[in-house]
Amino acid sequence: MRKKGANGQESRARLLIVAANEFAKSGYHQTKISTIVSRAGLTQPSFYLYFESKEAIFRELMEKFRSELKGLIEGSRLESGIDEAHVTGRLLGVLTGLFTFLGKDPDLTQIGFFIGDDSVIVKAEMAAMIEQNLKEEQRDGYFDRESDMHIVAECLVGVIERLTSQQLLTRKRTPEDLARHVVSLFMHGISIYPAK
Repeated sequence: MRKKGANGQESRARLLIVAANEFAKSGYHQTKISTIVSRAGLTQPSFYLYFESKEAIFRELMEKFRSELKGLIEGSRLESGIDEAHVTGRLLGVLTGLFTFLGKDPDLTQIGFFIGDDSVIVKAEMAAMIEQNLKEEQRDGYFDRESDMHIVAECLVGVIERLTSQQLLTRKRTPEDLARHVVSLFMHGISIYPAK
């Protein structure tokens, strides 16, 4: 497979962008290599210089999403020693960053978070990483010691998934607005009555 030279890199990048858009719009099975190369302004033989198959380009897009999401979550753990007054603000920053990532490339998010066969696995991995972060933050005293962080992580991933599809990718809400609502919900709840 050829991957050298500025024109080759540009052609490969163009194929990835167009393929992501086609997969997001039409799904994996309905997307045709002929459509991808036509939209990219290339020939079908040129596609095979860079990718073995439609599955190979889809898999590369899926792995790109997965690795970027993993890096983002791994780097999101709150460090020890944060003043209690700043915890909510730090969480707001973490969730804003996550929603910004999910909204940055809607086609890639569709592939990695919703339509890819591995999207269920990606969300399970995400929940496991978030749970690990939450447990460490719980040990640091940021969260109630009685809270089941497995349930909290699963709920958080469900909320992020739904808000991404219904609010973020439809451009009804900004990443900052969604993060603010999620942090408020998880940190303060919705009740105006104090817990008994």
